[in-house]
Amino acid sequence: MALEEKLQRIRVWDLPTRLFHWGLVLAVTVAVLSAKLGGNAMVWHMRAGICVLVLLIFRLLWGVVGGRWSRFDRFVYGPAACWRYLRNKPQPGDRFDVGHNPLGALSVLAMLAWLLLQAGSGLIADDQIASAGPLVAKVSSATSEVWTAHHTTWGQWGVFALLGLHLLALLFHRWIKKKDLLGPMLSGDQLLAEAVQPARDGWPQRLLALALLALSGAAVAGLLGLLAPLLGA
Repeated sequence: MALEEKLQRIRVWDLPTRLFHWGLVLAVTVAVLSAKLGGNAMVWHMRAGICVLVLLIFRLLWGVVGGRWSRFDRFVYGPAACWRYLRNKPQPGDRFDVGHNPLGALSVLAMLAWLLLQAGSGLIADDQIASAGPLVAKVSSATSEVWTAHHTTWGQWGVFALLGLHLLALLFHRWIKKKDLLGPMLSGDQLLAEAVQPARDGWPQRLLALALLALSGAAVAGLLGLLAPLLGA
């Protein structure tokens, strides 16, 4: 109890980051389940895939202008920092205890990159039976065939592997290191022994996030040609 009283509650994950995280969990879950069901459920697979793409574009933008600890320049570490973390020899100024640690940051980047590749390949995938991506007509049949194979094999296996590693990391930190990673992603706050600058999480930041999400949605809609009817094109 004495130790907990000394800890300070710091806002690390802003609301847009948390909503992105759980929105991505929901969208990926729907995409996976609907793909396994097949048939009419593939409509929801397509919709979920588009939602994943919109969310990923938003996260890339938010990684530049978002809350302090959600920005890439705050949690993307170089090889030297990763090595210090693995040896448990941080230098003054290293705050591996705030937000993502170096290994966690690598897993996040791998997840974002792989999901982006998976969502992108789905746009040009064609199962030659009942479902085809919205951009199949924009590429050659050979290109579509290659990326369809990736989407249905290595692509989905990679997603399962990364999700599994993510869950194992949560359990490892919870049971072995006695550190709760899930709680801060729900509340936004992390208990820290030393104070750090908190992430700004007011209405200005939330309105900016909403504008960026709308921009991301418009970009994907434009890519898929969904804006053409609205613009009279």
